[in-house]
Amino acid sequence: MPTYSFLDLAYDILKGSPAPLTYQQIWQMGKATGLTEKIRSSGKTPWQSLGAQLYIEVRDNEQSKFIKVGERPARFFLGSREKELPSDIISVIENEEAKPKENTAKYHERDLHPLLAYFASANLSFNRGRPIYTKTIYHEKSQKMGYNEWVHPDMVGFYIPITDWKSEVIELNRLSDNNSLRLYFFELKKFLNRSNYREAFFQAVSNSSWAHEGYLVAANILQNDDFLAELERLASSFGIGIINLDPTDIDSSTILYPARRKETLDWETINKLCDQNIDFKKFLQDVKIDFESKRLHRSEYDEVHKEIKEYIRSKLNLDVQE
Repeated sequence: MPTYSFLDLAYDILKGSPAPLTYQQIWQMGKATGLTEKIRSSGKTPWQSLGAQLYIEVRDNEQSKFIKVGERPARFFLGSREKELPSDIISVIENEEAKPKENTAKYHERDLHPLLAYFASANLSFNRGRPIYTKTIYHEKSQKMGYNEWVHPDMVGFYIPITDWKSEVIELNRLSDNNSLRLYFFELKKFLNRSNYREAFFQAVSNSSWAHEGYLVAANILQNDDFLAELERLASSFGIGIINLDPTDIDSSTILYPARRKETLDWETINKLCDQNIDFKKFLQDVKIDFESKRLHRSEYDEVHKEIKEYIRSKLNLDVQE
């Protein structure tokens, strides 16, 4: 029996689509209809494989079933249906995409925190097999509310090699200048699109100056080539990483662009945060205790849900991939 391929998926989606689609849209529709489950792929970003195969197929195969419509972003359609397209199809699509779209997600931004706690602890591409533990920072506990809105992190995280290194090595490391402690910052958003990405990104830049690594995290990121290129440019320029949480398939969440690691901490900002927010101060105290005792007190940090999919179903009211 022939293997169901990425191009088979694209064909099945496009034969019923009223308009050309980007490869990201094809993948999302395939996911929604369950067709992606027929593809045998072990890659972390199968939609990128779909895009690459479509580009090559259209470029190199004169007898291809597909045609490419437009450039940035490129969209795909069936050649057999080309006559169905109006001559100004790209203008029609772009005008429709430019209209503000209501965010229909019913959950709150803070409901995403357990998803990020799970991702930081379990996603091997992110933590490289070294669990990162997180802590939610409640802004409402801060002094001088509003005055320093772009200083407070949504979540913080840390890694120390308590379970990875011998106690003698940890003790010796404490005496060196190259301390093994790594601190992380996370700014969370329900979505990122053209209407909010600049404010969200520069809020992340402002909030992350103190940490070794800073990330902007969103559960729904606009899949548009130009938009993603702009996010990549900003990430490269300012060193902020971008994580795409996928609530419907949490284990498929990805790092779109990695953060640039800093080797030194901004102690002035850390001191300022300690002075203003009791959660942040407690976080640093707990990390210090764990490092000195060579034992992780996990109850002091965000819970890592073992049944994260059940949490998503009940709290976010979303269907999830099994």
